[in-house]
Amino acid sequence: MTIKDTPEAWEVRSSETPFVGNKTSVRTDEVVMPDGSVVRRDFQVHPGSVAVLALDEEGRVLLIKQYRHPVRQRLWEIPAGLLDVPGENPLHAAQRELYEEAHVKAEDWRVLTDVYPTAGGCDESVRIFLARDLSEADGERFEVEDEEADMEHARVPVDELVRGVLAGDVHSNCLVVGVLSLVAARTGDGLDALRPAEAPWPARPFEA
Repeated sequence: MTIKDTPEAWEVRSSETPFVGNKTSVRTDEVVMPDGSVVRRDFQVHPGSVAVLALDEEGRVLLIKQYRHPVRQRLWEIPAGLLDVPGENPLHAAQRELYEEAHVKAEDWRVLTDVYPTAGGCDESVRIFLARDLSEADGERFEVEDEEADMEHARVPVDELVRGVLAGDVHSNCLVVGVLSLVAARTGDGLDALRPAEAPWPARPFEA
């Protein structure tokens, strides 16, 4: 048996958008179930995101800490951001986020993993990249605002982060998935066997 997600679209009898926000919206679909019944499904429509697990030469992960209002916590996270432009190359978006949030650039990029963080209530897809061979970015620092203006930065060893994940001390989806995927890749075929940085992404198609 091959364990692989498969595309499938059930019939939608009707659809409406009761809320449109700055970056996302909420959609209500009337979906036909296998037994012929019709149910309402509300979900957030999301442009998609990228995240960057940046690993330095000492084996430390670059982290940021910022306030997240929905959960009322300051979370340790890896740099991440929205795909602001439809069809945007996710690698370019990831490079931009690493520069804007950490003023760092990387020479070696790989796809670490792709995830649907909350598939039961949101169509967001996230591509998590592995970035290596880090150095300080050129030019002036990006001028941040709002929650990002209060960010903290740190570089933390992978083993320490794994302990934090399993102890329930860190909760950011991309950080948890990224760090555990990194460890799995290392103990498997190795980091150089990861997908190339511009590997196809069916959930958010783009032109390389």
